[in-house]
Amino acid sequence: MATFIDRVVLHLQAGDGGHGCVSIHREKFKPLGGPDGGNGGHGGGILLEVDQNSHTLLDFHFRPHVRAKNGAGGSGGNRDGANGGDLVLKVPSGTVVQTLAGEMIADLVGVGTTLEVARGGRGGRGNAALASSRRKAPGFAELGEPGERLDVVLELKSVADVGLVGFPSAGKSSLISVISAAKPKIADYPFTTLVPNLGVVQAGERVFTVADVPGLIPGAATGKGLGLQFLRHIERCAVLAHVVDTATLEPGRDPVADIDALEAELAAYGGLEDKPRIIVLNKIDVPDGRDLADIVEPDLARYGWPVYRVSAATREGLQEFIYALGRLVDEHRAAQPVLEPTRLVLRPSAVDDSGFTIQRDADDVWVIKGTKPERWVRQTNFDNDEAVGYLADRLARLGVEDKLAKLGAEPGDPVRIGTMEFDWQPAIEAEFVPTTRGADLRLEDNDSRAGAAERLAARKARRVREEGDTAGDWVEDE
Repeated sequence: MATFIDRVVLHLQAGDGGHGCVSIHREKFKPLGGPDGGNGGHGGGILLEVDQNSHTLLDFHFRPHVRAKNGAGGSGGNRDGANGGDLVLKVPSGTVVQTLAGEMIADLVGVGTTLEVARGGRGGRGNAALASSRRKAPGFAELGEPGERLDVVLELKSVADVGLVGFPSAGKSSLISVISAAKPKIADYPFTTLVPNLGVVQAGERVFTVADVPGLIPGAATGKGLGLQFLRHIERCAVLAHVVDTATLEPGRDPVADIDALEAELAAYGGLEDKPRIIVLNKIDVPDGRDLADIVEPDLARYGWPVYRVSAATREGLQEFIYALGRLVDEHRAAQPVLEPTRLVLRPSAVDDSGFTIQRDADDVWVIKGTKPERWVRQTNFDNDEAVGYLADRLARLGVEDKLAKLGAEPGDPVRIGTMEFDWQPAIEAEFVPTTRGADLRLEDNDSRAGAAERLAARKARRVREEGDTAGDWVEDE
């Protein structure tokens, strides 16, 4: 069974932030010592890091569900909760991170490259951090923010300087085994190689890598054989070497026809037209193979590519072939632009950027979107009236109340922020008056009004009735 895995789907769940603590300091002769609830710890994030010792995605194939640690909750005595440690996943160089829809998130190339693919949730503040001149002893604390949850696709594209392409049993595995220390499986039947093999080759002072790609057949670019699965492993190669079997006994096969068929598949796959090519006439140790090489070599001149005769069995012509590959790789590297260090770009917010947007959807619900409002809602405990009043004050200071009024919102209109829907009451802007901890006098008059959940259920029922009436009218017209 092959243990090379080059595509996996990961189910990621970053750590949740810990809840803040509601606590009042008490000791003898000091019954009201003030709030001392600590903050919750931040949840751990999930990072992908390129590691030189990783060559496959096999570990993720068996463990696709990844979860980081949650942050610990705060406690009394101003003790903050511990942060959940970030979880670092080691991936091979050449790993492409994509969404399930195929949209690329990042291309991880180079040892040490790191990407935070899922961010941990923020820890909630305790009531000690929420105290102010008006709220001297808050009876609430912020909830921990949930960590990001998403599914990503990891796709490995081997990073090699030279890619050996050819038909099955063309001798690619034998060739890479004698020019490098790679030990691929070698046998006298097609599709012996089921996974790409990488080898390091040294030609004088030049050192480069060579990839042995599983054999291609006509129709590989459309999914036949193993072509579509492994053609992506030659996308990053600087040079493509056509390995041709000059001793094949299959009818209708000859070096020219093989190269034409391979070029047709590479063109159908796309993106490989500008890569330099080299032709390798393999198995010239066989008498018929040497004779065929003499016959077809003039015909191969029409391609304009260098042609080399080699034998993996006797190692004839390998030295010249290796040095030719080294020269082509050097030319490719010299033509690459010089990499500059990444510059940090600071982009201040626009002067007129309010930090949120308000739109009205088809159900006449005012939808508020923005990083701050959505985070504040996620961290609010809606079972605590004082926490709800504090959220309303924050939204008012941000300008949400004024913007809703300017857009024509009426008292009682449904408003949705994130996943939470509630009724807008502009009277909540009144000044907060401290009372019993956990209570807010401004919300007591609204207990008799229908809540957001009831309004949502009524709206769904009304929609069902309207659809039923429309269907009835249609049947009557018939």
